[in-house]
Formats: sequence, structure tokens, C-alpha cells
Amino acid sequence: MSDEELMRAALDEARLSLDHGDVPIGAVVVQGTEIVARAHNQREQLNDPTAHAEVLALRAAAEVLGSWRLGGTTMFVTLEPCAMCSGALVLARVDRLVYGPADPRAGAALSLYNITQDPRLNHSVAITTGVLEEECAGLLRGFFEDRRS
Repeated sequence: MSDEELMRAALDEARLSLDHGDVPIGAVVVQGTEIVARAHNQREQLNDPTAHAEVLALRAAAEVLGSWRLGGTTMFVTLEPCAMCSGALVLARVDRLVYGPADPRAGAALSLYNITQDPRLNHSVAITTGVLEEECAGLLRGFFEDRRS
């Protein structure tokens, strides 16, 4: 599967967040060509500030793969991860991160910070940016426009 096809899976997951009023962000974890975990934001639904799509997808992938060490995996996410999620990607030893739009206000995988590639840490995550950027950004824009009206 291509990066675009896998990002579409993350977008499908993001749309599920809309059912419970969460910011529509979705994530999938892939090992080889197989999606091993999927998640979407559930902060509102679970009343949990850590229930970001990335964290939930990492937890699910660790359960499926039987290890918290997720080397050999790639995460696809519909927005650049925040500091918490970027740190979790490093700690889980994810090999690669692919995301749609950058998040200049909270992004910690190149924009505001670069936790994922900080040479002082024990692991570095390869990054591909801008995959289906407009489609991902459009979903977020629509959500916030609806909230303001």
C-alpha cells in the first residue's frame, strides 16, 4: 500500500472522532504492509487528556504485537503530532512517522519542536510530511468552522 492509501485509512479513522465531538485526528500503525492498529481522538469521549489518536494507536499496536517496542513500524497520522505523542513515538521506537499537515502551534515533529529527531534521545524517527495535506487540513478546518458557528 502507498503512503496515500495508508493516510486515507488514517483519515477514515479521524472521521470517527466526529461522532463524539473530538477533534478529527486519526492514526494507523503499519508493520510491513499490514495495518496492525487504528485509533482516533477520544479525549472528549473518555475524559482523558492523553487519549490522542497516536497514543491510542501505539497502545493498540503494542497489544497486537505483544511488545511495547514497535521497531519495524510506521505511524500514519492526519496532523503533525504534539510533544506528548512525539515523545511516545520515540519511546515506542517507531521507525517512521508519516503525517499530513504541519501544526505550527503545537507540532513537535519538525514545526515547533523536533522531539522525534532530537540527537540527545536514544531513538530517532524518520519523517515524511505533507501526505494528503490538503485533505487532512480540510477535515480539521471544517470541524473548527462548525464549532465556531
